[in-house]
Amino acid sequence: MRVVEIVEKLVSPCISESGMELVDVEFVKEGGNWYLRVFLDKPGGIGIEDCRLISEKIDKLLDEKDPIPQSYFLEVSSPGMERPLKKLSDFERFKGSLAVIGTYAAVEGKKNITGRITSVQGDSITFDVAGTEMTIPYKQVASARLKAEF
Repeated sequence: MRVVEIVEKLVSPCISESGMELVDVEFVKEGGNWYLRVFLDKPGGIGIEDCRLISEKIDKLLDEKDPIPQSYFLEVSSPGMERPLKKLSDFERFKGSLAVIGTYAAVEGKKNITGRITSVQGDSITFDVAGTEMTIPYKQVASARLKAEF
């Protein structure tokens, strides 16, 4: 099992108990150092105090279980305005929002699509892409994130 999957499984319950949602976990090496990044959200958004609270809980839990063999820096934060869309329920939650989607295989000749999420039906997501409706099977979505609008 990968580090990300192990960490997700370990930290999800304590995040949920705190009334927050685990959005994403990253374990990456940058400049010779490893970083474990945990992204949270909740209705109304995440504040610094939320990050501190969860960081302390996760740090204690990870020290106790010790699932990561190398040393790393723990970072807990909000996913930001352009948060990733990881689950089908994320697309449902952000219906009406603009999103950028990357697909595993071309859909209607495109692998990178920017459109407004209009509906989620079964295992498919429908987008309005410049006035044209495009439906993408969820299993074809390689990556997706909200796109900030100003």
